Amino acid sequence: MINIGILGCGNIARTRHIPEYAANPDCRITAYYNPSRGKAEALARQYGGKVYDSAEELLADPSIDAVSVCTANDAHAALSVAAMKAGKHVLCEKPIACTIEEAQEMLHISEETGRLLMAGHNQRFLPAHREAKEYLNKGTIGKILSFRTTFGHGGPEMFMKVKDMNSWFFRKEKAAMGVMADLGVHKIDLIHYLTGERSMRVSAKLSTLDKCREDGSPISVDDNAVCLLEMESGAVGTVTASWTYYGQPDNSTVIYGSKGIMRLYDDPDHSLLIKLADGSLIAGRSGPMDFRAPSGVIDSWIESIKAGKVLESDGKSALDAMKTVFAAIRSSETGTSIEIH
Repeated sequence: MINIGILGCGNIARTRHIPEYAANPDCRITAYYNPSRGKAEALARQYGGKVYDSAEELLADPSIDAVSVCTANDAHAALSVAAMKAGKHVLCEKPIACTIEEAQEMLHISEETGRLLMAGHNQRFLPAHREAKEYLNKGTIGKILSFRTTFGHGGPEMFMKVKDMNSWFFRKEKAAMGVMADLGVHKIDLIHYLTGERSMRVSAKLSTLDKCREDGSPISVDDNAVCLLEMESGAVGTVTASWTYYGQPDNSTVIYGSKGIMRLYDDPDHSLLIKLADGSLIAGRSGPMDFRAPSGVIDSWIESIKAGKVLESDGKSALDAMKTVFAAIRSSETGTSIEIH
């Protein structure tokens, strides 16, 4: 039985990590830490386990095998490094770090300590995306020429129990970045996963178009981002991320190949739809995206711990995605196209 500790008991821990750990028969949650102790105590009462007074105290417990880092962005890297040095495997929420140097250190410490490091990039686990990967690997739509992928909804406040426009999500000193690192990184990781390539160049525009704090002042991070990516093969495409889609969320991807077009979560009746150049149609999984379904991240994480290696979304792929995010930010700041190394 794998003993799990939870660092940070906010929305993502409550709605994703903790219920999915509880549903997995190969692990149990034994430890919680949250700066406001009440949230941790409520979860301990519901799921069992002990509440610790500090992250340091939790990490010092030798009975804990692995942790989920679900804190504000600014603590991700430091807690992940401390956990791995303390002998714990780490599943870190995105973005894994606030700087490239922090992300690189996390990867280095993982290699040095032999502790596993996985990022919470859940897009690659969605059923239609897994099915799409199989078709792409078979060459069903031919050579990938271009793509467009979008992730937009009404903003983090839409998922909070109490709407809080002063949340850490909207403060640069805690979040470091806005929607580009919150939603955009998911779609970058997805494109890397589906194409099997890294992005090599990016041109981007990040903006704060609408979100305001409760006093009416604009939030200090971006709420919209549009990126043009060039991939290793020369394929080009757009990544759009937004916190201002106040109607229906958009989590769609369209891939244009030399033999046809693949649509993912872009059709009301089929989450995967392929129309080939000869007019034939391949309809995959039916229905829209189910946000209530398990993400697949936790089950893959537990299997990774059992296997002794990260099976999906390892530190290297997370670093590749973050390199693109940081390049997009620099592109927007400088008004130039940025090469990604």
